[in-house]
Amino acid sequence: MLFILLLALFGTNMFAAKYFPENQGLINIIIGVSVIVFLVVLQFFRNPKIAIACDDKCVLAPADGKVVVIEDAVESEYFNDKRKQISIFMSPVNVHVNRNPVSGLVKYFKYHSGDYKVAWHPKSSTHNERTTLVVETDDGLEILVRQIAGAVARRIKCYVDEGDKILQGNEFGFIKFGSRVDVFLPLDSKIKVALNQKTKGGRTILAKLP
Repeated sequence: MLFILLLALFGTNMFAAKYFPENQGLINIIIGVSVIVFLVVLQFFRNPKIAIACDDKCVLAPADGKVVVIEDAVESEYFNDKRKQISIFMSPVNVHVNRNPVSGLVKYFKYHSGDYKVAWHPKSSTHNERTTLVVETDDGLEILVRQIAGAVARRIKCYVDEGDKILQGNEFGFIKFGSRVDVFLPLDSKIKVALNQKTKGGRTILAKLP
């Protein structure tokens, strides 16, 4: 995407230079806007290297962002029962890489097409474009992670599939231009974050598993 954007911006500048050669003010404005657009998009795709401290009893945040939901909720796609839900909203300025909250075996994966409501809308978790994956830990506990597109995010990437073994903290996906990630945990998990708390993917501890 960055390469395509670079070509488009380069073409726009070449067009301006060719057809408006005497209007240097316009050319300078187009160059300035092109640089700003490229830098803004570039920061969406940044992927800083981080140190991961793996812990089988901890659930790590799958994304940079802010905790917007902590509640007991019925998860109706896979579990069909009540779970602890933690939701993280990813703003456009956050790193958009998603990381495995736990290590284990991917027991379930499904992509759903859908709407593009704002990510904090109550129905975004079940109506928006999304992917759902369930990871079974070595202790036999199942953790559900859901990537949700929002009003701006229109591309969800998930790099894992059913049957894959994954490692806590490693990348499992990406949501272009941000949005939201839901995590569903056993009810007796001990929550370690608070509403509106900022999270760092692969570093912030969301909960302790039973």
